[in-house]
Amino acid sequence: MEYIKGTFGYDLQFLKKYHKDLILLGDESDTGAQIIILPAYQGRVMTSTAEGDGGMSFGWINYELIDSNREEEHFHAFGGEERFWLGPEGGQFSIYFKKGDPFNFDHWYVPKAIDTEPFILVSASKTEANFQREISLKNYTGFEFNLRVTRNIRLLSKTEIPLLLGVSIPENLQIVGFESNNSITNTGNIPWTKETGLLSIWILSMFNAGDKTTIAVPYKQGNEADLGKIVTDDYFGKVPVDRLKIKNGFIFLNADANYRSKIGISPKRALPILASFDRVNEVLTFAQFSLPEYPADYVNSLWEMQENPFDGDVVNAYNDGLIDGKQMGKFYELESSSPAATLNVGESVHHSHRTIHLKGNIKELDEITQTLLGIHLSEFSI
Repeated sequence: MEYIKGTFGYDLQFLKKYHKDLILLGDESDTGAQIIILPAYQGRVMTSTAEGDGGMSFGWINYELIDSNREEEHFHAFGGEERFWLGPEGGQFSIYFKKGDPFNFDHWYVPKAIDTEPFILVSASKTEANFQREISLKNYTGFEFNLRVTRNIRLLSKTEIPLLLGVSIPENLQIVGFESNNSITNTGNIPWTKETGLLSIWILSMFNAGDKTTIAVPYKQGNEADLGKIVTDDYFGKVPVDRLKIKNGFIFLNADANYRSKIGISPKRALPILASFDRVNEVLTFAQFSLPEYPADYVNSLWEMQENPFDGDVVNAYNDGLIDGKQMGKFYELESSSPAATLNVGESVHHSHRTIHLKGNIKELDEITQTLLGIHLSEFSI
């Protein structure tokens, strides 16, 4: 059977052509919830659906790049609804820039271990897959990290999702959710300290952008003297005011993929949830993630030599756009990070990230949003 572009079946058929080891997880109760995972792309969740093969596919996929099989210089933007990365991206402890290079796009390179090299599939069932990978890499100062990555991906059942969200979900809404549990372990002979630089687990989700899609990031309210600034909004130049709105404890960011922009929320401001709403397709998306009870140190990913390299963000949101007349794709990202990993030999840091999509009647989606976030879907606007 042939499926149209935009459906899960189309993406499944497309990816099977290039990845014979593709892993398909499905809900054992046959609700239509499914996800696709690729070992070759670091155990990446490429996309999901709530309605079977003919249903909407939620992850952004770079068909042209995958089909071309070409080598990219800086980063292979294959897409994917959830990928594993490591931080920090910029600064004197960056693992994306070589020692002495300026912090600009021409010198930014994603390490192959989290770009083009596979993770090893350890085990899999109908609803779960486990991966592992040994990695060695150097940061900007020249310190070498030896680490083991473990990654468990689990499709959530229809009965679990309301409990995890803490809301009741009407039967007629289409839902799909999955969770990744990730860890990195210091397998070297030297402790990881602030003096040599630290790593963090960084989870990024690519979704299809739209002219009427908006990201909503809740934050802890309070004065800046106690909690610091509300948002970092100048990663790639300051985000224009017509694309970013701060109101009543929420930051709203345009997710149309027409202007490259990124925001970040610090540990003192972060809450363990963020959301987006696609008004055209009536899709409400939540991301939940592990967050320490007390503020911890987070790596700083700003592209500069940093005065405070462990004063980074917990939450990030990204909207793609043109870079020198070129664009990676029509996508936006919801991202979360673990604390900076100060690890003795043999110690580990863990981070979990959960993605949940709900599709259907906008009134019912609005009621869920009110219960969970305390706002209406009509407020998802700039």
